[in-house]
Amino acid sequence: MKIGIEAQRIFRSNKHGMDYVVLQEILQLQQIDRDNEYFLFVKPGPDRCVQSSDNVHVIEISTPSYPLWEQWALPRAAKKYGVEILHCTSNTAPIFCSIPLVLTLHDIIFLEPRDKQNHSLYQNMGWLYRRLVVPRILDKCQCIITVSHFEENNIINKLHIPQQRMAMIYNGYNEWFRPLTDSEQVYKKYMPEKGFLFFLGNTDPKKNTERTLVAYSKYLEKSEVKRPLLMADLDRDYLNGIINRNNIDNINGHIFMPGYIPNSDLPYIYNAAFTFLYTSLRESFGIPLLEAMACGIPVITSNTSSMPEIGGTDAILVNPEAPDEITAMLLRLESDADFYENQKQVGLARAKLFSWRHTAERLLEVYQRVGKVKEAYL
Repeated sequence: MKIGIEAQRIFRSNKHGMDYVVLQEILQLQQIDRDNEYFLFVKPGPDRCVQSSDNVHVIEISTPSYPLWEQWALPRAAKKYGVEILHCTSNTAPIFCSIPLVLTLHDIIFLEPRDKQNHSLYQNMGWLYRRLVVPRILDKCQCIITVSHFEENNIINKLHIPQQRMAMIYNGYNEWFRPLTDSEQVYKKYMPEKGFLFFLGNTDPKKNTERTLVAYSKYLEKSEVKRPLLMADLDRDYLNGIINRNNIDNINGHIFMPGYIPNSDLPYIYNAAFTFLYTSLRESFGIPLLEAMACGIPVITSNTSSMPEIGGTDAILVNPEAPDEITAMLLRLESDADFYENQKQVGLARAKLFSWRHTAERLLEVYQRVGKVKEAYL
């Protein structure tokens, strides 16, 4: 088959969740599948993280906006190259496309009420775009892939998609996330000493940044150690707003905010951290949860959405809306050495259940299934 994969943003420097997922799927497919021919449709960018090979062709398409790229340029390019299946990997797809579609629908958060405090233009425009596009493409998709049983049930119940048109494929994590000796002390680009707390918060309300910082403030009041907190993807103005609203001035001086952290540095940060806070209100999967576990540090995560499914029943699961629970677990990890060591082992064992290779093998099964259905109609 000739299989097209939409990978618009994988060449950009500052990659995020969905970019890493499709990138790893492509790299694995490039290793395990020599029979099918792949056409990767990307937007030009500085990080050329995939190279063409005998049966994998990188096709660069340049347009000024995401909607124009996806709705106009992508289906034209797919048709030009004779693609027989087009896999759209980031929640949306072309509304007008004659090629059989496979859609990865990571989540349907865009159908849930929007937090009125979210003033991010980028996030709000993406939310509106998905609300306009997704209902118009679902019936045209031969298969809809999602990334956890939680999200699969959510999609079936809310969008009334028949089970037989769904495929649940877990994400994986990169092999360089493992216990490491940081001989070059990479973590020192971000923190002066080891043993800090780590939190990947941002302005998206689902990341639960405000309650997590309230929990951290309470931790500082009660802890004898008072570990600093490293936070990525957050700016000072947003932090100051949280501090002022909640009267938590005591966290000033304890917060380190370096901005975007390259994926290549994350393994060293996890390994240098005391614990990782993954206290989101909602996640469809949660790759950072696995990354931290694979590095052998305890993780405090939420008892909501997919996180118990991915983290497992032995993980530290808290109510993300209860800052006192987050604080209590931070203090317990600090005071109970046996509990701390046990959680390290829980994470290491759990992470072994997931891999990008298995993700790609399952994805290839979906392509083959859709291809057989297409052949049956010819």
